[in-house]
Amino acid sequence: MPLPRGSLGCLLLSCLACACSEPPPAMNQTPVAGEVELGGGRIHTLAAGAVGGPAVVLLHGARFSAETWRELGTLELLAERGLRGIAVDLPGFGGSPSFEHAAEALVGELLEGLELDRPVLVSPSMSGRYALPAVVGRSGLLAGFVAVAPVGIPDFADRLEGLELPTLAIWGGEDRIVPPELAQRLVELVPGAEKLVLKGAGHPCYLERPEDFHRALLDFAERVLTR
Repeated sequence: MPLPRGSLGCLLLSCLACACSEPPPAMNQTPVAGEVELGGGRIHTLAAGAVGGPAVVLLHGARFSAETWRELGTLELLAERGLRGIAVDLPGFGGSPSFEHAAEALVGELLEGLELDRPVLVSPSMSGRYALPAVVGRSGLLAGFVAVAPVGIPDFADRLEGLELPTLAIWGGEDRIVPPELAQRLVELVPGAEKLVLKGAGHPCYLERPEDFHRALLDFAERVLTR
């Protein structure tokens, strides 16, 4: 039986409207667990966003894990902006069992194992002892570095000086563990580095001021990953 006059056009318009109302694939994604084999051990990850998209790799502090970035909403926010967020459990934390591996080599090998094309690396607190060796020794693997009050800056000062890598330092103004003076030291060492001090926030500033942290992270990641 033929459709009434005009019905076909209405049907087509209706289908187009439904298609346009669907969110982009990345927005539909929630964090998915994965693993990377590394030096006789395995690293547990949580990832959200389009596979193969520009990536942000998130490490964690001593009291936290990859799950922290899921709970904070960071992975979903990255996915919504068309980026791939990958949160990593360092050995002995979260879903990663302890295994013998040199801290200074781990992040470089991890980035190769993840097969990412120059991601942004986010390193808070304790993870600095894993991240900074890669930042100074294998910066070619990275598009940018977000230092969230990482430990170890004085130990790597000589090698950070003159480093050609887009860098953003985010600190809590009331940090009593890694004082804000080290944020200033970092931006003095790395040409063009940016600094954001979140007033009133302590050491885990991303937990205490998540909106400001996310705004800065997303802006920086989008700028350096889309160059």
